[in-house]
Amino acid sequence: MQNLLLTGIFLSFFIFFIPKNMKYWYTLLLLLTHILISSIWAAESIFYLSSPVSITIIPDILNYDFSLHIDKLSGFFLIVINFTSLMGFIYAYKYLEPYKRIKFELSFSIHYFSYLWLYLSMILVVCIQDGPAFIIMWEIMALSSFMLVIFNAENRTIMKTGINYLIQMHIGMIFILIAFLIAEKDSNILGFRSLDIYFSEHMNFPLFVIFFLGFGLKAGFIPLHTWLPQAHPAAPSHVSAVMSGVMIKMGIYGIMRVTASLHNDLFSIGIFVLSVSLISGVLGVMMAITQHDLKKLLAYHSIENIGIIGIGVGIGIIGTSQNMTLLSVLGYSGALLHVLNHSLFKSLLFFCAGSVLHSTKTKDVEQLGGLIKKMPYTAALFLFGSLSICGLPPFNGFISEYLIYSGMFKSLANTDLYMSFILVASITGLTLIGGLALFCFTKAFGVTFLGQPRSGKTKTAKEVSTVMLVPGFMILIVILLIGLASSIFTGPILLIVTETFNLSGLQNNFDDVRNSITKINVTGLIFIITVALIYYVRRVVLKTKIVTYGPTWGCGYTAGNSRHQYTSTSFADNFTLLAKPILRTTKSMESIGGENLFPESAVFRSKNHDIFKDFIIEYPKEFILKVLKKIAVMQTGQINHYILYAFLFILGALLLTYFKLI
Repeated sequence: MQNLLLTGIFLSFFIFFIPKNMKYWYTLLLLLTHILISSIWAAESIFYLSSPVSITIIPDILNYDFSLHIDKLSGFFLIVINFTSLMGFIYAYKYLEPYKRIKFELSFSIHYFSYLWLYLSMILVVCIQDGPAFIIMWEIMALSSFMLVIFNAENRTIMKTGINYLIQMHIGMIFILIAFLIAEKDSNILGFRSLDIYFSEHMNFPLFVIFFLGFGLKAGFIPLHTWLPQAHPAAPSHVSAVMSGVMIKMGIYGIMRVTASLHNDLFSIGIFVLSVSLISGVLGVMMAITQHDLKKLLAYHSIENIGIIGIGVGIGIIGTSQNMTLLSVLGYSGALLHVLNHSLFKSLLFFCAGSVLHSTKTKDVEQLGGLIKKMPYTAALFLFGSLSICGLPPFNGFISEYLIYSGMFKSLANTDLYMSFILVASITGLTLIGGLALFCFTKAFGVTFLGQPRSGKTKTAKEVSTVMLVPGFMILIVILLIGLASSIFTGPILLIVTETFNLSGLQNNFDDVRNSITKINVTGLIFIITVALIYYVRRVVLKTKIVTYGPTWGCGYTAGNSRHQYTSTSFADNFTLLAKPILRTTKSMESIGGENLFPESAVFRSKNHDIFKDFIIEYPKEFILKVLKKIAVMQTGQINHYILYAFLFILGALLLTYFKLI
């Protein structure tokens, strides 16, 4: 197997020499080969073997250990990576077709090569334990995703977005490297294997925070998220799906891997993770509500769902610190299942957003509307994805959130006042996130697919090809399977959690949770059957009736045109007003005089500010630019001035040396 993996890695470089019409199929073949190999490893580690799988793929090179260490946690992430990456590449086949008329062959070679290496780097990241080898794969993941983001680099804004993304990924890598080096000083082992030794002898909180800064930047926790709402909309839609669905989860993998080695400071670490996660979840969905760009809206929801995953991890750590095994297991299990669930419904939603962009040439929901008539299958898939991400039964998002809720509610009865406050605050935060998500996707689906078209861009819209719909329907099948047959997934995940975090016992309590989930599944199945039956009866009845169509009843007044219906801005206006201190929304409009009762035209603009982006990125950047512009006066272009600068530097160095200042 390892020989096939190495052969596939070697053959990936031939993408540049394959004929243009065969590049996609050649890349797909390599991708399928690696998916098959890694899926076998994942299945063995999760279902058949009690100890991790160790595979040497390359002999030690410069003391870098590239051997693979596949335990149950690695196996789980391999499955998540494999499924979403395959769906993304299938979707790309027709999505990229319009670009073939405007881009060179080399652009597609680079794109396919980068996609394959993004996949390869992710599967190696979750399987490598050696520090230097892990950092190399982490960097390859950043570089390959950067090349995918700048696929449309002709657009200067996209190129700037890509560079910003790459810089921030390197900053995250530096934090991870520093953390590994700190842990290495006592154990002489550079990598994850050193953590258990270091954490057993030192305070855990400081080093965990350094790791969290590195991995959390990749995951997109607030305030480390500023790259994410920019990079996801800039990338092609299948790349956005993979980046949001699985690549940001590499940060979650890193946090979970570090968490599994903790020895002390667990309560402080748990409170830290829980606090950051609650802030990320609530602010992420709040900022999503105000977006007009459909892909940017979904990007902010990635931050929200990373927050939900972090809430599960946080209460899992707190549960361990308080010897509350049930809280710990259900917290970790809910987080891990939500990793899978988010990869499914978020990739589905990005595919739908890509289909809308492909058909209408815009992502601005203010210019859309009425697409349910032009793109019924895309609308249905987006609706199901929206219900899933809002955590509504009988879809998969409900099950993972239910596990987290169950852990908190079941633990409330046996805690002190302080722990009760923490759990109630977490329950309140998670509930608020769910409610705001429902509000946001009511807006997103309603404004995009319902009502009348708001611009001419929707007039020529039509349903995308079957190839672009197939990944969505395949994902929907898995979403419904998790929602209706949850025990197939929750059983292995409980096993992964208990082994990874060294938790066991409370079998009866787990049985209670399984039984309640089974009842939920049965209720959901009954609901679906009932809806299907009602729909069937309706169709039978209408066969004998004459169906007429007319305007929607408007309470005595039917809107004259699309300008009388809700826009994205007006739908969220009351919320935006309430949240103005946080969201810092600005509005501008031309004033209309009292004598001009029926103006021919008017202009209204609104802009939403990400306060973290402003204070962490924009304001420091503007300050540095101002300083550099002032320094630029030294660039006179005269050689005698430059000689003088060199002389002054040497003189300054001599003086500092003489006075022993350096």
